[in-house]
Amino acid sequence: MTLHTFQDGTRFLASSSSLLNEHGIELQVGHDFDEYREILAEARPGHTLGAPLNPDLQPMTPANSFWIAGRDGNGTIMHTQAMRCVDLHGGYLSDYLRRRFVDYPPSGMDLDMNRSRYRAGPGAQRIKGQVCYHGEFWMGGTPGQYRGTGLSYILGRYAFLLGLQMYDPDYIFGFMERTVVFKGFPARHGYMHMEPSALRWYIKNNENPLEGYLVYVGRDDIRFLLDMPLSDILDMAA
Repeated sequence: MTLHTFQDGTRFLASSSSLLNEHGIELQVGHDFDEYREILAEARPGHTLGAPLNPDLQPMTPANSFWIAGRDGNGTIMHTQAMRCVDLHGGYLSDYLRRRFVDYPPSGMDLDMNRSRYRAGPGAQRIKGQVCYHGEFWMGGTPGQYRGTGLSYILGRYAFLLGLQMYDPDYIFGFMERTVVFKGFPARHGYMHMEPSALRWYIKNNENPLEGYLVYVGRDDIRFLLDMPLSDILDMAA
């Protein structure tokens, strides 16, 4: 499907800037993931940069990855997220994740990799081509300061737009814990497809697994989302 009304996100950027300005938020985009790690250390001292976006474990260059950081009017970091292109070597995402799901663990946990597993859903078995992984989405602030304002809608779609402009992926995917999914985060963020129980992580000496959903959007999905009037998005957020 081709959406002839899509204008490379121009309308989205113009309409979303007013909401960002209203909250005094400035967004910074970068490619140096050592700098990003310093930003995380400042914003979230107890958080460990996840393996899929760790420059010690992955080749992170401007040609394949970027990060976003948001600061409020006082210069305090209130938002982070990042994206990296993934080489499927001509195959499908399902085959790639069967081999490499251990490279996408939740950070800061002592996992039992022998018991943990990935199960491919029908969508992952169709996804191929140029693919990007999206993660590290975090939004801070005091209770009620940013949540419920529609900012999560804007920030998630902004990453999709940058990914589209920089790398033109066929798909963008990520993982979310079941509890986060049940709170409606994929819908707020803009992920139009989900596969439940894709990942099951076992923490050592714990019999209760963490369930991860695979979430993803296609190129046409992103264009559809970005072409929606912002007023429609914020009405749905209310």
